[in-house]
Amino acid sequence: MDIKTASIDELEARMAEIRTELDAPEADLDALETEVRSIKDEMEARKAAEAKRAEIRAKVANGEGTVIKKIENTEERKEMTIEEIRSSKEYVDAYANYIKTGKAEECRALLTENVGATGTLPVPVLVDQIVRTAWENNALLSRVRRTYFRGNVKTAFELSATGAVVHTEGQDAPDEETLVLGIVTMIPANIKKWIRISDEAVAMGGEDFLRYIYDELTYQILKKLSEEIVGDVVDAAAASTKTAVGVPVVKAAPSVTALPTAAANLSDEATNLCVVMNRLTEVEFLAAYAAGQFAVDPFAGMTKVYTSALKAYSAAAADETYAIVGDLSAITVNYPEGDGVVIKYDDLTEAEADLVKIVGRQYAAHAITAPGRLVKVTK
Repeated sequence: MDIKTASIDELEARMAEIRTELDAPEADLDALETEVRSIKDEMEARKAAEAKRAEIRAKVANGEGTVIKKIENTEERKEMTIEEIRSSKEYVDAYANYIKTGKAEECRALLTENVGATGTLPVPVLVDQIVRTAWENNALLSRVRRTYFRGNVKTAFELSATGAVVHTEGQDAPDEETLVLGIVTMIPANIKKWIRISDEAVAMGGEDFLRYIYDELTYQILKKLSEEIVGDVVDAAAASTKTAVGVPVVKAAPSVTALPTAAANLSDEATNLCVVMNRLTEVEFLAAYAAGQFAVDPFAGMTKVYTSALKAYSAAAADETYAIVGDLSAITVNYPEGDGVVIKYDDLTEAEADLVKIVGRQYAAHAITAPGRLVKVTK
């Protein structure tokens, strides 16, 4: 039997024959052993090859691999990856036309068989970069935790627990841990921003058009999201409940000890500490530092994160939060549909004024999900 051309069934049948032949007195054991090894090697090689084929099929199904794109007016063929196509000027222009017209045929033709006739189109690399850059440039959002779970998300946190004990041999076994968990439910909602642009702006080239609308809409949406996150902390109760993480309060005027005192109330799990405040509040701390002539940093080395979502100390009322101290990874933002900005284009509503209405939205949920990592400083 030719092992290379035999089927798996034929190889398995031959293995069964060999097991019978081994019992014969005249059996050539060395030859049979050599044949068994050859059959096993061939079967393992085929299994490995099939596993590799399955891996490649899965990658292609997920949009990886290469596509073949025909260059116009020539018989030459060029291989391009999905990333290269998404980075190309042709795809950027096609995607801009898709936003303006709602017709995706041009984009799908460039992507060929990697993306079917239906389903969500991948955005150009340019758009991805705009959103990522906006995230990283937002000092507050760049520090929170991001997840991408579908639908509503329930996150457990430790509400209370008994600690570990030292158990000496021969003594009674220690009591079982008493653990009480809280559950934070994160329900997503749309954050929207819309703008009007002129017909002249619509006529801009693909890249200029996408930058024009995505830069503005992404900035405004993430700005609103950061304000909502600050609101989560400001509105949090001082103590945790079974459905919400609490944020303790330190009441203090700006001084060289106010922020270190707030930081002292954080748990050991709080790392990468920062101070979130209005820029005008920073001046109050520097004034206290200068007035006392202290050689002490009033911010205790913590990174300063500025936001207009908090009032300046001078404008805040009594008991109003004017600074947040802690580790912002205690806050989770969940994106059920991904962290991109979805664009809707309306060129009919105000057509008589030669204006186009463009709406951007981002579907997100946000909440404090880790206790002991944030403290509010109030007036």
